[in-house]
Amino acid sequence: MDDFFDNWTVQVRKGVLELCLLSALETGELYGYALVKTLSATPGLSVAEGSIYPLLSRMKNAGLVASRLEESPSGPARKYYSLTDAGRDRLRLMRPYFESLVRAVAVLNKS
Repeated sequence: MDDFFDNWTVQVRKGVLELCLLSALETGELYGYALVKTLSATPGLSVAEGSIYPLLSRMKNAGLVASRLEESPSGPARKYYSLTDAGRDRLRLMRPYFESLVRAVAVLNKS
């Protein structure tokens, strides 16, 4: 693959990954590794831990997610993430925009 395509795919995935993280947390809190496993198990959405945690940190700084530590009986403490009200509001804006964008691209690809 060429550099242009590689860069393009990285940029597209960054934006989509934000939407996917918020969507995954919509039903309730998840600890970091479970969130990575959930996203990784989604067909077509191969993600690495190294890309999830920095994004969660940025989203926390932006007030979109909250986190809390909980001791684990089987290892180190787990950091659980959940949506804030601002995160829910952002998801309500992002989802319809993304859906309309996908529809627009599909229309163009048919021509």
